[in-house]
Amino acid sequence: MWRRDYMRTLMNRIWNLRISRPAKLLLFTLFTGSFPIAPLHAQGADEVSYDGTTAWGDPDLQGLWTNETRTPMERPVELGNKAFFTEEDVQAMQAASEPQPQPVEAIVEEVSAPPVGGNVGAHPPIFLDQGEVLLSTRQTSLIVDPPNGRAPLRDSAWQAREERLQHLEDDYTNFTPWDRCITRGVPGAMLPAAYNNAYRIIQTPDHVVILHEMIHEVRIIPLDKSVHNDDRIKLWMGDSVAHWEGNTLVVETTNFHGRGMIANSGAGGRLRGVSVTEDLHLVERFTRIEEDTIIWAVTITDPDIYTQPFTISMPLTHDPDYVIYEYACHEGNQAIRNILSAGREREKREAAGL
Repeated sequence: MWRRDYMRTLMNRIWNLRISRPAKLLLFTLFTGSFPIAPLHAQGADEVSYDGTTAWGDPDLQGLWTNETRTPMERPVELGNKAFFTEEDVQAMQAASEPQPQPVEAIVEEVSAPPVGGNVGAHPPIFLDQGEVLLSTRQTSLIVDPPNGRAPLRDSAWQAREERLQHLEDDYTNFTPWDRCITRGVPGAMLPAAYNNAYRIIQTPDHVVILHEMIHEVRIIPLDKSVHNDDRIKLWMGDSVAHWEGNTLVVETTNFHGRGMIANSGAGGRLRGVSVTEDLHLVERFTRIEEDTIIWAVTITDPDIYTQPFTISMPLTHDPDYVIYEYACHEGNQAIRNILSAGREREKREAAGL
């Protein structure tokens, strides 16, 4: 907790300097390093040492959990089928990321505001909380199956994604539902992002509730329901039913209406902006393996988008001191309208030869 507070204080001080945004980001990297590794725990849900239960005897998943991380969605191609970093890898990365403090005057100089029409930047770093560590499992990617750690995207799905993201100014539907302040969907709501990576899990004898910090969404998942809704009922976050398999909560979700996206933020890598279809089928597994660790995994099947099912897995870390505030999203009210207006203005200028 002290490190998070220290990092946020440092980010605030750097951001208040009268220097350019790139210089601020450079300063932050030089003063902090970039790839510490969280304490190692079990590499999966096979080794369960936690046996806590609720008052009615179900495995206890309750509490505040976070999953911010620098581990990429997909494994870098050069790592091949290397699923986990070794202890030697960890030591080498930690040594390479040791901060090298330098006086501010030695690396930055006063700069002026950007020129008219220039890029004014986005969020100051104080708003970001994308994590300071690789996953404590030491896995090399969030995708754990197929063995290469890469999403088995069909070429057609990739091309549609690229076409949409390259033409954001053309239509509001080209933006992700998250940009539009609607939803991050499922499993998108469980994937790490640049900030707001907290989840509160609440249990009753017949329901499990997950409150997501991002967009302040709530999933209410029944345990006493054995069949899904009528196929004609389609939802942004689908229809979920759940049951216990030993210490593992298994959640199956169907009935998507096909207007969402599998991942919405940059942390999704190539999956950001990839559409889902009405045939999307998810199986999530929540296993509390230790007092402070839940292993969450989801197997994704969507035949028109992927050549085969694939699985994402990551630990959720218990963080009882984390504070969730109400999420207020305005991008859909202001930013998207301004981007679309800018696109129309650009078209007018181009038509006028300006």
